[in-house]
Amino acid sequence: MTAEPAGVTRLTLPGTLLTADDPPPVRITNPGGRSSFLLLGDHAGRVIPARLGTLGLGHADLVRHIAWDIGVAGIGRLLVERLDACFIEQRYSRLVIDCNRAPDHADAIPVESDGTAVPGNAGLAGEERAARISEIHAPYQAAIAQALARRGGTTILVALHSFTPVLRGNARPWDIGVLHDGGDTSFASRLLDGLRAMEGIVVGDNEPYRMDDTDHTVPRHAYAERRPYVEIEMRQDHIADETGQALWADRLARALEAAA
Repeated sequence: MTAEPAGVTRLTLPGTLLTADDPPPVRITNPGGRSSFLLLGDHAGRVIPARLGTLGLGHADLVRHIAWDIGVAGIGRLLVERLDACFIEQRYSRLVIDCNRAPDHADAIPVESDGTAVPGNAGLAGEERAARISEIHAPYQAAIAQALARRGGTTILVALHSFTPVLRGNARPWDIGVLHDGGDTSFASRLLDGLRAMEGIVVGDNEPYRMDDTDHTVPRHAYAERRPYVEIEMRQDHIADETGQALWADRLARALEAAA
């Protein structure tokens, strides 16, 4: 039998992943928030289930942008206070499973991310993939659907993401990006205009990423229902600490309320 790489463990019980010692996959803050905004954090956390070890990666990689959206959890919780909004965040690393990808998408469980191989994701058995989907991906998406079902009136989905300022040697000049594609893009357009009116920040329209068919959460919950939405990308070096998070939470709260 071939030994697994250091830091990689495999499931010993088919179809099981999380143990009683692992945190639940979803954290919901202020579920009764009266704001029209429902805040989402697809990549807010970086927890690795105990049964997966470290996926074969060192600590330095597990705190990089490949593992999570740096700063999003802090921004989301500050926006909860400023807007009286509900925040639903996914607590496990995107390296375990990316909840902003369809479960069958090639990048849902990446074997490589930004040039870094992920040994613990190589050669997964079907039951191992199924366990990550059923125990992490599905509960997160179900929590969003349930929140939408119990809310009255118009709900505006706000998906919070962050981006590394340099990718593959290329500097990215934007401070914040507004992403949109199908469905009702009217709210995203108003938010884009509002952010562009703020002095001293560089705002990207579908930058540094273009929202497309690789995105899963917003299209799944917003497009067919013509629900207003926006996907926001923030520079990670701006929101990596509490001071930056407070500054950008204030900016975002003003811009979101003005666009609603």
